[in-house]
Parts: sequence; C-alpha cells; structure tokens
Amino acid sequence: MDQAKIEAYLSKNGPKLPESKFAELRAALAQINDDQLISLESVKLKSPTTMTLIAWLLGFWAIDRFAMGQILYGVIKLLTCGGAWVWWIIDIFTARRRTREYNYAKLKDALAAQGIA
Repeated sequence: MDQAKIEAYLSKNGPKLPESKFAELRAALAQINDDQLISLESVKLKSPTTMTLIAWLLGFWAIDRFAMGQILYGVIKLLTCGGAWVWWIIDIFTARRRTREYNYAKLKDALAAQGIA
C-alpha cells in the first residue's frame, strides 16, 4: 500500500492507538493491499475519551472492564465494589492507555487474520 494511504489511516485512527506502536503499524500496513485495507477499516476501535468517561461514570460497576471484553476482571471489580474504590479510581486514570492497547491488540489480530504479522 502506498505511503499516503498509510498516513491517512494512521491520521484517522492515531488517537485511538498507542503512539509507541506507530512504526510497527506502518511496517504492517505497508504489506497489505487495498482490499485488505477495506477489511481493516471495518475493525471498530473504541474511543479512549469515551472509555474514560465510562470508567468515570460507570466504572464502579465495572462497565469499563466489560466493554473491553475483560469479563473476569469485570466480575471481580464488580464483586469488590470497584476494588474498595481504589481499583475504580486507578481505572479512571489508566482508561485511555488501556483502551489504546486494547485497540492495538484488536488491530494486530485483524492483521494476523489476513496473514500479516
């Protein structure tokens, strides 16, 4: 894929991905064709800002953990009342980073499904 399309994809999805992984993503995106890019565009990435708001407003009930597919952590957090409030507060401050890492893992899984490592 050409560099302009790679930069457009990263420009669009960059705020939802960890900046430290951009070089790796550029290398992986350079290996795909336009059809694979269309397939990659269908991967729904979560907004770090939205997940931070969910962690703040609904995190006490572990909704943030459930939304990111962390069912076991969600159940434990729910049963411990947000980890006696401590876990809930920590999750508020780490929600953006955790969301970006979740999105990166989701994108890497989609690339691996297309045969790109």
